[in-house]
Amino acid sequence: MSVGSLPVQGLRAQVYMWLSSREADSYIHTVVLGLLISAIAIGVAGEVMGTIPELTAIQRQLIGIATAAASAVFTLEYICRVWSAPECDPESMGKPWRLRLLYQRSFLGMVDLLVVLPPFLGLFLSMDQDIPNLALLLSLLKLGRYAKPLSLFAAVFRNEGRALLSGLMAMMVLLVLVSSIMFMLERHAQPDTFRSIPDAMWWAIVTMATVGYGDITPITPLGKVFGGTVMLLGVAMFAIPAGILVNGFAAEIRRRDFVVTWHTVANVPLFASLDATRIASITRLLKTQILPPRQVVVRYGEPADAMFFIMSGEVEVDVTPQPVRLGKGQYFGEIGLIKDTVRTATVATITECQLLSLEVSDFRQLMAQNPDLRTAIERVADERLHHQAAGGMPSPEDTQEEE
Repeated sequence: MSVGSLPVQGLRAQVYMWLSSREADSYIHTVVLGLLISAIAIGVAGEVMGTIPELTAIQRQLIGIATAAASAVFTLEYICRVWSAPECDPESMGKPWRLRLLYQRSFLGMVDLLVVLPPFLGLFLSMDQDIPNLALLLSLLKLGRYAKPLSLFAAVFRNEGRALLSGLMAMMVLLVLVSSIMFMLERHAQPDTFRSIPDAMWWAIVTMATVGYGDITPITPLGKVFGGTVMLLGVAMFAIPAGILVNGFAAEIRRRDFVVTWHTVANVPLFASLDATRIASITRLLKTQILPPRQVVVRYGEPADAMFFIMSGEVEVDVTPQPVRLGKGQYFGEIGLIKDTVRTATVATITECQLLSLEVSDFRQLMAQNPDLRTAIERVADERLHHQAAGGMPSPEDTQEEE
């Protein structure tokens, strides 16, 4: 069976690639991504604007059409994602239902279902209109597929879940104890306000959160002293989850940066033959720099304090008779470190560049621990010096072959 000249399985693979964020270079994927994000924006904006009571009947009708169109897009997306789910693992084509079930049980799969299901149920069942409205507002969670900060946020909560749960349990225990004590201190002075421990919990929540609405306040001397203590304690208690999240974000960002840098280092031809342990040790020594176009990285005659590896972009080495360009995976600045001399050329960025810098102290440590790397770098440095003395530099392709 085929659709036009494209077999069904091939069409399914194409649909999966159009929906997958990994196909960022695909023009159709870009169009599909723009359509889905526009549907999210229209659906959420429509539901938010729909709560304004001053809207006219025509305005409400237009909002209804817009939200219905957004729901139709989400429905089509969900059907396509379920149908194309087996393409995420082509080797498991024998049991595609398992991969479809895996998608449907995933967090984003359940979000997709919750977004499309209530509006259709509302056509056949009698339910509060707020439920379909909430479904479209939940479409904001779909942005987790496309927005890296949201995925970072989810990863931090997943990694720090146990610590956050421990902090939450400590806060709940403290909430109950504080409410019970304040109830006993104030119940005789304010029997209508502190009628029970649950009533006192409202005071404890707003006090520990340092909100202090003022609708419930202690009036006895002991109650006031205890209330002030609870305020100070509340600041400390809320600092615990804040500290956990800050440390979690910092650790997750460092982990992701390390993974990206590790893969970059592993793809540098100079380090291609090293094992994972040695690559990891090199990765820890490197520092990332992002430079704009036409930025001088090193200048002729200056002291040599680091060498640089190009992660992305291009740089130009100003040598005679003709400047030489270096690109991703290549390096420069090693001559001054190897020969313990000043810079032998000026190097500037042509496009925006992401560089990994290796400072001189770390360079000497790395060379001492890896004699084979030192030999390879010295060979390239000598070759470059030879070409400079002869009136030029080796081409990037020549340098690549030498490495």
